[in-house]
Amino acid sequence: MRPHPSPRIGLEQYTIPASIAADILFHAAFVYRDIAGKAVGDLGTGTGRLAIGAALLGARQTVAVDIDPVAINVARENAELAKVEIDWILGDLDAVHGRLDTVIMNPPFGTKRRHLDRIFLGKAIKTGRIVYSIHKSATREYILSYLKRCGCAVHAIHKYTLDLPRMFEHHRKRRYPVNVDCYRIQVEALE
Repeated sequence: MRPHPSPRIGLEQYTIPASIAADILFHAAFVYRDIAGKAVGDLGTGTGRLAIGAALLGARQTVAVDIDPVAINVARENAELAKVEIDWILGDLDAVHGRLDTVIMNPPFGTKRRHLDRIFLGKAIKTGRIVYSIHKSATREYILSYLKRCGCAVHAIHKYTLDLPRMFEHHRKRRYPVNVDCYRIQVEALE
């Protein structure tokens, strides 16, 4: 898959590594059965890795949104190469309407814009019945507390280490390991 040619730090555009995306999609598709035949969304899709994976795994419909036109164009090209159909939305989170069966996302961590991770998570739980969302492990207590206040049930937390490459001018090291959690969240209790 083609990467983003010019990621923007303000949007926290880090591509999820293929191995981690594959593991999350494997669990969503084959362990929990949350993809095949379902309407699946990817909020903040970037270059489309999670959305394309969901489409390849048999999602009935795949919707992907991103505010960055460059990212959406790269995602469209990546989907064409994978020969999958995805409903691409260029816009912010407010452009997503209706209900989805499953939301799978790698949202911004909220390090450049405080609580941006919570904004994405809030939209995901308003939109999806099941949500897979990646957050820094250091925020686990906060995320669990927020989800509890929202009436959601966390069924699993899968732990990973993102090995982020040097991408921006302020990066001094070649690689930055970041411990993250992928939450499987059941929202149905809210209905």
